[in-house]
Amino acid sequence: MMKEWATVISWHNGVALLSCEPHSGCGSCHARSGCGSHLLNELGPESEHQLKIAISQPLEPGQKVEVGISESSLLRSAALVYLTPLIGLIAGGALFQALFITDALTALGAISGAGLGFLLARTVAIKIEGKSDYQPAVLQIGLPPAAIRVQQE
Repeated sequence: MMKEWATVISWHNGVALLSCEPHSGCGSCHARSGCGSHLLNELGPESEHQLKIAISQPLEPGQKVEVGISESSLLRSAALVYLTPLIGLIAGGALFQALFITDALTALGAISGAGLGFLLARTVAIKIEGKSDYQPAVLQIGLPPAAIRVQQE
């Protein structure tokens, strides 16, 4: 199970809007100055992801919630998004190469195959979108921000 903590933005009628901040793949390494991954993260825009999730328990803005999704559904989704257009690109290029033998038509076949792969991936994604296997689940709910008090001595 892939787990991530998210912050509640709002909760209304059993639906919570959550904000998840993406984390870099690395962070524990001391070679940050020479790391290509760290440099790419610095160049990219600061972004946060929002998701809506059904939860019956009332939540307050600022409250932390742990959400999770199974690795198998995450891998299937990634394969659908990345491999389907790639297979279409290769198959379209190979088919047009075998039929027409010119480079221009081979490139056109590859682009057409990739486009059909994207359309197929989108169609399949729409069909599986509502299935519970592909939806994040609430694993833990943190205390509301107002419930936490710090006493100073």
